[in-house]
Amino acid sequence: MITTVLIDLYSREIDKLKNEILAFESDELLWRTPEAHVIAAGNHCLYIAGSLQHFIGNIIGDSGYIRNKEAEMKAKNVPRERLLEEIENTKQVVVDTLEQVSKTELQKQFPTNEFEEPVTTEFYLIHLLKNLSFHLGQISLLRQLVSAKIES
Repeated sequence: MITTVLIDLYSREIDKLKNEILAFESDELLWRTPEAHVIAAGNHCLYIAGSLQHFIGNIIGDSGYIRNKEAEMKAKNVPRERLLEEIENTKQVVVDTLEQVSKTELQKQFPTNEFEEPVTTEFYLIHLLKNLSFHLGQISLLRQLVSAKIES
């Protein structure tokens, strides 16, 4: 069933997020950006956690999670330990929720209006996975850029 595949893929990507956060040489570098208009890696991490806990945990799993997207994007200097806790909480919520999703639920219309046409929950879960991978790439690039800035 596709939920087994989704659980494997989400788990793998969330583990990559944890490894990226751990790869930063210091907590300070998680919040450094190469340019003023760039979003820090720490904010990307909070955004990913908030997005997955909202769309998967709350909308699909009815967890009651209340997202504060503005806080995710404006936060500064959140300790790495706190980010790692958020990552672990997110992974647990995602896996627990996906383990409960039925084939019927996957084919239901997802209750958002982000796309021109209605999409299924299955489609939206794949969209979120793609979005997670995009932000992981951003975090990896930022880590490389801010680390290079320190070394030069």
